[in-house]
Amino acid sequence: MKKVRVHEIAKKLGMSSKELVAEVQDLGVEIKSYMSTVDEDTAKLILEMLTPVKGDIAGKMSKKPEYQNKTAGQDKGKAPSALEAKKDKLQPKEPAAGEEEGLREETIEPAAPKKIQLTEAVTVKELADKMGKKPNEVIKKLIQLGVMASINQILDVSIAMSVVESFGFQVSMVSLEGKEELDIGENDPSQLVPRPPVVTVMGHVDHGKTKLLDAIRKTNVASSEHGGITQHIGAYKVKLPGGDVTFLDTPGHEAFTAMRARGAQVTDVVILVVAADDGVMPQTIEAINHARAAGVPIVVAINKIDKPEANPERVKNDLAKLDLIPEEWGGKTIFVEVSAKTGQGIDRLLEMMLLEAEMLELKANPNRPATGTIIEAKLHKGRGPVATVLVQNGTLRVGDPFVTGLYYGKVRALINDKGENVKEASPSTPVEILGISGVPQVGDSFIVVSDERKARLISTIRLEKQRTEGLRKTAKVTLEDLYERIKKGEVKELKVILKADVQGSVQAISDSLERLSTPEVGLKVIHGSVGAITESDVMLASSSNAIILGFNVRPEPKAAALAEKEKVDIRSYTIIYDLLKDVQSAMKGMLEPTYREVTLGRAEVRQVFNIPKVGAIGGAYVLEGKIIKGSKLRLLRDNIVIYEGKISSLRRFKDDAREVQSGYECGIGLENYNDLKPGDIIEDYELQEVEVKL
Repeated sequence: MKKVRVHEIAKKLGMSSKELVAEVQDLGVEIKSYMSTVDEDTAKLILEMLTPVKGDIAGKMSKKPEYQNKTAGQDKGKAPSALEAKKDKLQPKEPAAGEEEGLREETIEPAAPKKIQLTEAVTVKELADKMGKKPNEVIKKLIQLGVMASINQILDVSIAMSVVESFGFQVSMVSLEGKEELDIGENDPSQLVPRPPVVTVMGHVDHGKTKLLDAIRKTNVASSEHGGITQHIGAYKVKLPGGDVTFLDTPGHEAFTAMRARGAQVTDVVILVVAADDGVMPQTIEAINHARAAGVPIVVAINKIDKPEANPERVKNDLAKLDLIPEEWGGKTIFVEVSAKTGQGIDRLLEMMLLEAEMLELKANPNRPATGTIIEAKLHKGRGPVATVLVQNGTLRVGDPFVTGLYYGKVRALINDKGENVKEASPSTPVEILGISGVPQVGDSFIVVSDERKARLISTIRLEKQRTEGLRKTAKVTLEDLYERIKKGEVKELKVILKADVQGSVQAISDSLERLSTPEVGLKVIHGSVGAITESDVMLASSSNAIILGFNVRPEPKAAALAEKEKVDIRSYTIIYDLLKDVQSAMKGMLEPTYREVTLGRAEVRQVFNIPKVGAIGGAYVLEGKIIKGSKLRLLRDNIVIYEGKISSLRRFKDDAREVQSGYECGIGLENYNDLKPGDIIEDYELQEVEVKL
């Protein structure tokens, strides 16, 4: 930040550097001389505060003529009297003893009401207005408290209370907890109109969900996805003969369970895609459970019926066991046989889907402030935080102030699924929005509010709540949980910093990674966010002894250099399977190795020789295996272990031997042990590492 010298500020204020230094030191700012420097923000605050009191300085300067000769004073004509008048104005005559108390009462009473009500989020200007003070006075007081704040900055509650009390006011706090709960209001039945259904395509990995959606949209998005797997949720509005339909394409891989569950919460109808050749798979069952939990009707699309090995009857039988009974069997579930490749059965599937939606009588009120749900969110390099919101009620327009999760904003632009800028979005329309203060979580509610100030206030309260809860949680883990584990030495923990291209991926991969935790090794995602891997991430990893995982993102050049210096492990992936596999391998490496004992040989002590300065040497005969010098051993007497240690010396006749095979005699010396007796059994062994399995 640019530095400004004190004498330059003095010049702007029209006062001497010496006087400015004295004034600024009174404000609590450390300045030693007129050549000292301050940053631009501090310089602006000094200018802002001292500009109104330039008259005071002039008054102080008016004292100078006293030290000059009379001629100098006369030469200036009327100037001295003008200065004296200014001085008299600024420094009124002292009141008489009786008047002083009355004046003091007059001054204090109107300026200091008994109490000031403070909310949990207040700006410097709002605080000044409440006290009837100028913002400059509040800023001056904040500097004295060691806080640098601009006029529109939101103050911490404790700091705001200190400022108010320093001005002689009493403080009473007004909780804004109630204000955080937004009044969405009821829909006016007379204004409800039919809205397009929101359809979620679910199913097992590689069963053809995206290709089926492509066949409906007559486009090809699957080819752009790594490994042919949809990496994050896409939302599309499609015009059909029977009306508009919004499709949500949820990723099929099990790692995206959390995203798929959120997809079910905003949907009206689920199309369950099951491959005719594979049948019911784990994610198929998972998708059914999500749809049922959300109370959403299911239409089953048996895909890939063009394949020779297709067996739709087996699929129907398997799903019937899960209480999805086909209509032709007397059940309530619609089954349609389709081929995303050839287009067979697609029209019938759409017809059945619209029929299910029609039965639901879906309606919304477009003539009210918009509400919706965040489907996807990411940090775009050029556009900043960007989120895809599905409007569920009301109409969203450019310029609308809103709150979503912990963040707020004002809609700067709306972009539809075709990449076109639009001015408004009606119910059941997915749009990308710009103008958010941060990257929200997938599944966060999106609500338009009356004005931006209210949005900011709600966001501030929510952030403060999260910070307080986070501190509480941290303290709890540190004192109750973490300390006990470290003390016992029972649990090891692999710490991970996760960076991804979109927020949905961060959440889903975090859930998947934490499911890899075992009783032996815990896995903790200590930080997860969207965007490139930065120097800040590397420093956090270094201080926390964590590894950094990047999904569809790369480290910045400076971050990569710092990681090399700090020896921080950074791994980048584009396929989720590879990421999970590598993490599991890293966790295996954290487990203490498991060893298996392998007996190498057995020897019987037949005679004991006591050699001066050496100790007892056992004359032994190797019964089986081999005796190796330096190996671990145990000494058995009547099958009871009486000593464990190492073989210190091994001789065959007069020569040192490295090992002695079975059927041969040898002399054996034990490390730091001499109590050998004939008949003792010496057993040597080694420990072999066993592969760890989680």
